[in-house]
Amino acid sequence: MKKQFLYLIIFALFSNLIYSQTGELAGKVIDKEYNDILPFANVIIKETGTGTTTDFEGNYSIKLEEGMYTVVFSFIGYETVEISEVQIKAGEATDLNTSIGPLSNELQEVIVKATSAENTEASILNVQKKSINLLDGISAQTFSKIGASKAASAVKSVPGVSVQGGKYVYVRGLGDRYTKSILNGVDIPGLDPDRNTIQLDIFPTNVLDNIQVVKSFTAGYPADFTGGVVNIITKDFPNKEEYSISVGAEYNSNMHFNSNYLSYKGSKSDPLGFDSGKRAKPIPRNINIPPPSDNNPATSYWTSQFQPEMAAQKETSFMNSNFGFTAGNLFDVGAGNKLGYQAVASYRNEFLYYKDIQNGNWRKSEDKSINELDPDKLQKGDLAKNNVLWNVMAGLTFKTDQSKYRLSALHIQNGVSSAGYLRQEILFSDAVTIFKDNLEYKQSQITNILLNGKHSNNDGSWNIEWKVAPTISKINDKDVRVTPFEYDSGDDVYFISPSSAGSPQRIWRDLEEINLVGKLDFTKRHDLFGKKARLLFGGNYTYKQRDFSIDAYQLRIQGGAGQEFEGDADRLLDPQNIWTINTQKGTFAEGNFEPANTFDATQNIAAVYASEEFQITDRLKSIIGLRFEKFDLYYTGTNNQGDIILDNEKILDKADFFPSANFIYALNDESNLRLAYGRTTARPSFKEASITQIFDPISSTTFNGNIDLQPSYVNNLDIRWEHFGEKAQMFAVSAFYKNFKDPIEMSYFLSASDQFIPLNTGKATVYGAEFEIRKNFGFIIEKLEDFSVNLNFSLIKSELEMTDAELERRRLSLRDGESLNDTRDMQGQSPYLMNFGLNYANDHGWQTSLYYNVQGKTLQVVGTGDVPDAYTIPFNSLDFILNKSFGKEKNSNINFSAKNILDSKMETRYQSFKAEDQIFSTLSPGIGISLGYSYKF
Repeated sequence: MKKQFLYLIIFALFSNLIYSQTGELAGKVIDKEYNDILPFANVIIKETGTGTTTDFEGNYSIKLEEGMYTVVFSFIGYETVEISEVQIKAGEATDLNTSIGPLSNELQEVIVKATSAENTEASILNVQKKSINLLDGISAQTFSKIGASKAASAVKSVPGVSVQGGKYVYVRGLGDRYTKSILNGVDIPGLDPDRNTIQLDIFPTNVLDNIQVVKSFTAGYPADFTGGVVNIITKDFPNKEEYSISVGAEYNSNMHFNSNYLSYKGSKSDPLGFDSGKRAKPIPRNINIPPPSDNNPATSYWTSQFQPEMAAQKETSFMNSNFGFTAGNLFDVGAGNKLGYQAVASYRNEFLYYKDIQNGNWRKSEDKSINELDPDKLQKGDLAKNNVLWNVMAGLTFKTDQSKYRLSALHIQNGVSSAGYLRQEILFSDAVTIFKDNLEYKQSQITNILLNGKHSNNDGSWNIEWKVAPTISKINDKDVRVTPFEYDSGDDVYFISPSSAGSPQRIWRDLEEINLVGKLDFTKRHDLFGKKARLLFGGNYTYKQRDFSIDAYQLRIQGGAGQEFEGDADRLLDPQNIWTINTQKGTFAEGNFEPANTFDATQNIAAVYASEEFQITDRLKSIIGLRFEKFDLYYTGTNNQGDIILDNEKILDKADFFPSANFIYALNDESNLRLAYGRTTARPSFKEASITQIFDPISSTTFNGNIDLQPSYVNNLDIRWEHFGEKAQMFAVSAFYKNFKDPIEMSYFLSASDQFIPLNTGKATVYGAEFEIRKNFGFIIEKLEDFSVNLNFSLIKSELEMTDAELERRRLSLRDGESLNDTRDMQGQSPYLMNFGLNYANDHGWQTSLYYNVQGKTLQVVGTGDVPDAYTIPFNSLDFILNKSFGKEKNSNINFSAKNILDSKMETRYQSFKAEDQIFSTLSPGIGISLGYSYKF
């Protein structure tokens, strides 16, 4: 028995030794003509005569002993590609992807010398080169190069892309309503009811393979995009066992270890991104708090149920910190079958402090000879936020020779605790000064499940892919607390004045959205007029349902105006200051429920499409398609006056065809000339197509829905010349034109400069040009090959034909000597965008980059005439990144970055004829210094 045990140990050690001398060659074979996978192609090792075939997804893997090999790729009717000097290392997987194209007239062999596998940056450029869409992208490799830990900071280096507020993607300078965000090819809801796209700062880059920005429409994509579709692609299972961890910290002198940081006592679970119940609404909605009376103690009872803390308190802030973990592996299970898994988790805790933020409302003088603006409301103060974000993603993948099944789940949790102390001056209607405490907590979460299947027949001529993706998102504003004190400087007195400053408030806002997506796509390879072609057809159905409600309470004072509180908001709900039967004075709560702030809405989108991809000549390819979408929007809600009552009313019923045509002419193997046309749409969001009225206590502004809002329709035309070189080099020049019917824009109310409403506004056109170059300096002298430059620049012009009503409003408020055009810029459209990067990377693990990003002056808020337009001022972002990899396999990495080196401010200003600019909003993000470490094993 002992001998048998000894033999077993020796055998295991010997087996391990033999296995340790072998490595793995793996990769994907692509059909060069269609940029599609090539199933069942032959992969032969020339030195051994052994090999394999690719599976239905074009993937292959071969176990080989350590050494140098020549790999031959072939397929009937296709060229033969031979790649030499492929190095296999013991215990490692070597990735080798290749593209082969169909034969023209006679058999031919292409000899390629390869000293290393294609890297991921080159791969995304190859996808871009062969895509049927006009496409730009950024890979996981580039995430590391530019020091991007979040998708939002990574995607802004893509040509024509800018990021607003560190979260929201604008493509070609157009607002977020014209940008479509999808996750792994399917629609997902966002975490912000004010936006049409999902904020990209919630996606850490360690869960992503790449981000693709599609700029030309083809029938297989949803029709509700104009600027572009941002496809966020998460990691798939790896080809080998793979684990990694990362940790990091960031210091900002404006924000961290600052003793003036504002906060308040929250829940013990705040560091986990959710409230454990301390901020829960203490009063059921069906309970009406009775007004103060001589014989009803319920008034004091329900008032005492509110958490008493109302004032922001000073404390010292911490540094930002983050942590990440990934794991994955692939196993052989049966003959030719593989089972893979992946798991990704990350956590981030940020402390943000903005000193002297400003918000302002300004008006034109009633005297038309005066150009300078008059202040209406001015607000200035300090605002602090603790932002906690974590996510977990896990998935399983099972592959057979002709099928692949993937199940993945992603959960993102975000909790933001805010505290602010602001001074507000109301000057236009009343000359009053207000000091205001604001305490807020926003809890957001999104859970997405993706079940995906791919299938192929024996010869790969038919491919079927289906996806089912349910998503649920929740956004809860938990116990927003606003306490405004009016201040009389003459008597040095603080008091509660509902008529001028407004009453103290407690607000709960709840939004829940369910998103169900089903998608089915077919691909048929066939011959047309003696040439290879592909027919793509399918359909999808999307169901969205949103519940939204606001519960608000006002705090009143009986028997005084709170002068005894001396401006201390915490004294408002001190037990001894709450109204009782015995005292017949003090603070009491009353419900302030507005019917318009509760609604239920549903969207249904059913779509079918078909497109034909046809090689007209050896160099000219066409992709002609047609998509049909049926869009319905149902609404249940009541306005505050009670004269509009909607019960599951269909407020939008649209059935539209969306044609597309893309032509690609291959000038040579490295250059393409593209021409694309597509008709698309931009639909109003749930919040916009409503009768809701939502008050923002920080900015003291109110959003008003518009139940009559209609979709916009857009005709898009693109042309691009692109050239691709070795080592991820490329050069591209593009031009585009977009014609809008009924664009949607946010506008002031004429009679109230602090209230906004979305409106359809006439017609508009947008046209522009894009330029991109990625080039290393090896063309100067070989020693400079480690240096490279990335530059992309977009120049954009927009013109919107104003409606007669807007023209009349603006005409009535013209200053003496001022003229008026019948067009203006589109809201959210930037006149130019620029990204510049200077990079250095060598074989010793050193990598450094200097990145600059700027967006031109952008119309943010459309004025009414009396209220001028407000423009976002260019923010000059300059970042420095330094990475050093260590170890034989470069598994350890230390990264250092400095963000916003120029210490730029984020400002939006009112601009008017011959008048000095005035502040609409401003804040200073400061300079951030971060240090991180990661290890792969």
